[in-house]
Amino acid sequence: MTKFLACLLALLGAGGAARAAVDPGAAVIPRMEYEPLAPGSYRLERIQGTPDARLLDTRGRTVHLRDFVRGKITLLTFFYTYCVDPLGCPYSHAVLRQLREALERDPALMRRTRFVSVSFDPGNDTPAAIARYAKLWRGDARFEWRFLTAPGVPQLLPLLDDMGQDVSVDKDAQGRPTRTLHHMLKMFLIDETGTVREIYTLAFLQPTVMLNDIRTLALESAAAAGVAAARPRM
Repeated sequence: MTKFLACLLALLGAGGAARAAVDPGAAVIPRMEYEPLAPGSYRLERIQGTPDARLLDTRGRTVHLRDFVRGKITLLTFFYTYCVDPLGCPYSHAVLRQLREALERDPALMRRTRFVSVSFDPGNDTPAAIARYAKLWRGDARFEWRFLTAPGVPQLLPLLDDMGQDVSVDKDAQGRPTRTLHHMLKMFLIDETGTVREIYTLAFLQPTVMLNDIRTLALESAAAAGVAAARPRM
């Protein structure tokens, strides 16, 4: 049993979490101090594949992550609903909301893009809890934004390990686990084949940069489709 698993299981057995009200408009995204590269003027490297995981959706149905990281350009992030760190989950979802609004102004690109948010804390973030949380970020109903949780911590850990997503449980002065999870804020940009093409950390969470990266992947996919269509049939 990993140290994180032991601490999180102890935390989950300690009682219900105090829920914090999340204000979707509270996070302030700083202005960019540089000019981002134009879409299609650069290439995003292939970093790694995306592992599968058995998860639960907002209705409690069993789903597989593999079904939500292929066929569209996907932004995958991890969160927990009661996070109140101003540079944590509320900030990342505010970035995603602003990015979603930009995508909604480009319906063709919007249809090719989805967001997937997976909870770090399946014990507290039940399907019902993430369903309530998802309503805070509701936008254009045509845009696909999936909020998922896991059946339990053991099912979640392999996914976190494979994605290099470190997380730990904070402790109080007596060494007892608290309700605070420490994690490095990351977002994973995944192409239509399920390959991670960019990993954003806090310093690079800029909606304009991310939008240009999505457009770059869309242009790459269109170019590849054109080449395939132009090949003579044998």
